[in-house]
Amino acid sequence: MATAPTQSLPLFYNDLAPLSSQEHADFRVRRSDRAPFVVGQHAIPVTVEEFPLVQRHMPIVFSAGDNSVPLALMGLNEGVNVFFDDEGTLTEKQLYIPAYIRRYPFMLARLRPDSEELSLCFDPSTDTIGAFEEGEKLFDEGQPSDVTKSVLSFNEQFEQAGLRTGQFMKELKELGILMDGEVSIQPEGAPQPFIYRGFQMIDEKKLNELRGDQLRKIVQNGMLPLIYAHLFSLALMREIFGRQVALGKSPQPTMQEPAN
Repeated sequence: MATAPTQSLPLFYNDLAPLSSQEHADFRVRRSDRAPFVVGQHAIPVTVEEFPLVQRHMPIVFSAGDNSVPLALMGLNEGVNVFFDDEGTLTEKQLYIPAYIRRYPFMLARLRPDSEELSLCFDPSTDTIGAFEEGEKLFDEGQPSDVTKSVLSFNEQFEQAGLRTGQFMKELKELGILMDGEVSIQPEGAPQPFIYRGFQMIDEKKLNELRGDQLRKIVQNGMLPLIYAHLFSLALMREIFGRQVALGKSPQPTMQEPAN
């Protein structure tokens, strides 16, 4: 249900090209009210800064495996997203949109594996960037436009948030309070419950058994509110399930473990 992506390119991206003032001097970016790349994506990476906002709308879980990342669940089953329709149009206007979605089609990437330098890149398969007559310029007289500067700043902030999220996950692992998750949902009239596994969550028993020095540390470094945001958000599992049922996208009425 919630394993970290293993493909060479990140989730959503079909290709990556460095943004160049020479090659893309006449390129523009145009706004779109649709996000077709989100269609059918049920688990979206989020950063720790987003936990307080995400937990109001979506369950926050942690992907399975050693290199676990936080994920916001937009659906409980693979291929189901209850917040975007089949055209990629947002169906709930007050929804908080994770930064991972908002940064597409841009991202910072290392062009050479032996370099730490990050370059602003974009997915050339997108239909929102190109040599259009309409839209906002990416370059102005060979220099990055205000739009490009804003995009770069957003992506830099996202990268920094990603580093802080990685540190948060490292400390969770060191504390030993992550466990394999399981949620059982028993709809009215169903012969047996739906069992969801394939993700990790905080073990509340182990959390309550932390030593005083460990507890003091996670209070002082701001981890404790994030942990509780995750725990509180799990109550939304049943709401997401209900949305799937309402959309006619509920799984077959048999006990199952969703595909990862």
